[in-house]
Amino acid sequence: MKASVEVSYYPLLVDYISPIKDFIRRLNEVSGLVVKTNGMSTQIFGEYDLIMQTLTKEIKKSFDLPHSVFVLKIINADLNHIDGSR
Repeated sequence: MKASVEVSYYPLLVDYISPIKDFIRRLNEVSGLVVKTNGMSTQIFGEYDLIMQTLTKEIKKSFDLPHSVFVLKIINADLNHIDGSR
């Protein structure tokens, strides 16, 4: 099943940019996922199982930092391939 996930990561640290960039870099290294980033969030597109396995692993790694907050939205469709021109 294809899925799309929107992730916002909020490390509650003075230096919050480095952990966010590292999290996004790790997502981009996963073959089979399409990762798009903007100023507010990161969107991940691909197979549901691969997305969720990757997020479980990478969120856990990010939790090595104290006080990390993640907000997720998940839909069971690949919104990367939906024509938004209608």
